[in-house]
Amino acid sequence: MSSRIPAVLAIAASDPTGGAGLQADLLTLSSLGCHPLSVVTGLTVQDTRGVESMHATEPSLVERQARHVLRDMPVSAFKLGVLGSADNVRVVAAILADYPRTPVVLDPVLASGRGDALADDEAQRALRSALLPLTTVLTPNSLEARRLAGAAPGTDLAGCARELTQLGCKYVLVTGTHEAGVEVVNTLYDPNGIVREDSWRRLPGSYHGSGCTLASAIAALLARGMAVEQAVQQAQDFTWKSLAAGFSPGHGQSIPDRFFQSR
Repeated sequence: MSSRIPAVLAIAASDPTGGAGLQADLLTLSSLGCHPLSVVTGLTVQDTRGVESMHATEPSLVERQARHVLRDMPVSAFKLGVLGSADNVRVVAAILADYPRTPVVLDPVLASGRGDALADDEAQRALRSALLPLTTVLTPNSLEARRLAGAAPGTDLAGCARELTQLGCKYVLVTGTHEAGVEVVNTLYDPNGIVREDSWRRLPGSYHGSGCTLASAIAALLARGMAVEQAVQQAQDFTWKSLAAGFSPGHGQSIPDRFFQSR
């Protein structure tokens, strides 16, 4: 008997708080009706206030985790987060190259919400050269978009998105949380320019895992057969509602409630 529940493979580092990282991916994918599979690319020592340290998984172990599960189960989408090292980026790119028809959503997490580095310069270069050409939807915030595009702070984001699509991404969703304004404006680009622009009321406070939630939601909806534009819109709605229902179990950032619909 074949399953009607689409499986999504999340490849990311673990976050013991459950707010971000692999745990956030699994919660989001489950909430949106998918079966989450996982490959651990690193272990972090962190809490809701920040990351103390990051310990990357050996590339050979990343590959073995992924290859085993992919030989066993069909996957309807990939979601990528923190990959831990440049070598891990290259290993993941080699795996994805074997599944060219499966959507890939890449959340290019370069630093934690507090600013703790999660990807060095070599890993960023590997992302640009090896992974962006395989990416269906890239979901950088405005700071990440400028860094990945090699642009200076304050550079026009449309130009950054154009650079990133020229590197091979099919779509780039630039989120505007770090930009000024009463509303947060998220803009989806393709190689021809703006596809859609969505504005959301800016919520008070600071949240741990909002980017992971958004990217995983897009992956889940693509896995369920939605077109990119519709998946991006509905994933934003899900993420905003998860943030609005967020809670504060620790002494730092709030955590989104990905199961707000069932409370």
